[in-house]
Amino acid sequence: MSTITTPDLKTAVDALLPQLKTWRRDFHHHAESGWVEFRTASIVAEELERLGYRVSVGRDVIDADSRMGVPEPEVLAQALDRARDQGAVERWLPALAGGYTGVVAEWDTGRAGPTLAYRVDLDALDLEESRADDHRPAREGFASRNAGMMHACGHDGHTTIGLGLARLFVELMPHLSGRIKLIFQPAEEGVRGARSMVEAGVLDDVDIFIATHIGTGVDKGTVVCGHNGYLATTKLDVTFTGVPAHAGANPEAGNNALLAAAQASLGLHAIPRHSTGASRINVGVLNAGSGRNVVPAAARLKLETRGETSQINDEMQRRALDVLRGAAAMQGVEMTYSLAGEARNCEPSPSLVEFIQARIAGLPGIDSVIPVENRPSGSEDATTMMQRVRERGGLATYMVFGTDLAAGHHHQRFDFDEDVLPLTIRTLAHLALQADDPALRRRRPETL
Repeated sequence: MSTITTPDLKTAVDALLPQLKTWRRDFHHHAESGWVEFRTASIVAEELERLGYRVSVGRDVIDADSRMGVPEPEVLAQALDRARDQGAVERWLPALAGGYTGVVAEWDTGRAGPTLAYRVDLDALDLEESRADDHRPAREGFASRNAGMMHACGHDGHTTIGLGLARLFVELMPHLSGRIKLIFQPAEEGVRGARSMVEAGVLDDVDIFIATHIGTGVDKGTVVCGHNGYLATTKLDVTFTGVPAHAGANPEAGNNALLAAAQASLGLHAIPRHSTGASRINVGVLNAGSGRNVVPAAARLKLETRGETSQINDEMQRRALDVLRGAAAMQGVEMTYSLAGEARNCEPSPSLVEFIQARIAGLPGIDSVIPVENRPSGSEDATTMMQRVRERGGLATYMVFGTDLAAGHHHQRFDFDEDVLPLTIRTLAHLALQADDPALRRRRPETL
């Protein structure tokens, strides 16, 4: 076990503070949403290779057939051109083009020990950022320059944490054992990206897996060792295809796709909530019709189901599909759907949570440690990675680092206290220094 001290870590991280702030604000200013993180991923890959890591990108870490919710080719091409204009590192772009924006860095210490993986995410949200004077990024000149894209969930901070760890681990290598793996995941929003990295085998050799998030309503100075409130979810894009007709001359000749979509929307929200745990359903988008005097021939819905367990979500999805098919039958239209995102639920490994709780209590900057938080919240596709690690006998958890927020996640005025960046990096590095503890040895596959 390493003999490096906590004060040594603090000194090393404090030296990174100017760079952490620069990275975070640069990523925030150049926000890129899911599968178009070309500039962000290229800068990450360039820095990791410069530090001496073995870097894999693109199709080496992304399974093409497992991606969900990928933008249309013309959108990808436009985003790639924009990334070039905004300073992307050109030599990485051919591998990233087409929406293959994952990056994985590995370092083998040459000493026996586990493979420890940290996952951070790269993507911004499809949201227009506030330009109000009381919004710090706008006031200080680092608000997003990309229309309709904003880091409103802290992923700019997460990417910065990953790069900060990468730099710190280079200094700490004489004190580390086993292998370090840093996973920079695209398209977390909408739970679209993790499955493609899992199917590419990125998690198959991982013994210990830690995903992180900042904020989420947790108080500054509080660390959650294992968040267990993320809901399983399914995102569906639905199309109803009917028959157009003149609404005045011969309406009986048409089959109204708009009515099918409207009836489906009401029916979906009428599905009873589940008695065994939290369940959710929401129709967030309905687009239909072409003119007031035309029986609508096409309608599109975007909806989601969620459940406290994967089984509850599966039941909500099954009933949702029944409603969609029934509404289509009522109006004599066709219904098709595609999967736009999906995540399962996965509990943190109890032994890893217990280990983390014991090791971080009392560290500088940490006022409170919560072992497990069960509060139902949104969804997270890191759970898909957690599940793969646990199925193969490893340990996995999801840590949350509390911080003060200017507004809630996914809000146009979202911003966070940047003091959480060095605290998170110090804490995660402290755990890496102790990852060879016998208490964390790989075991037989756990029952999920």
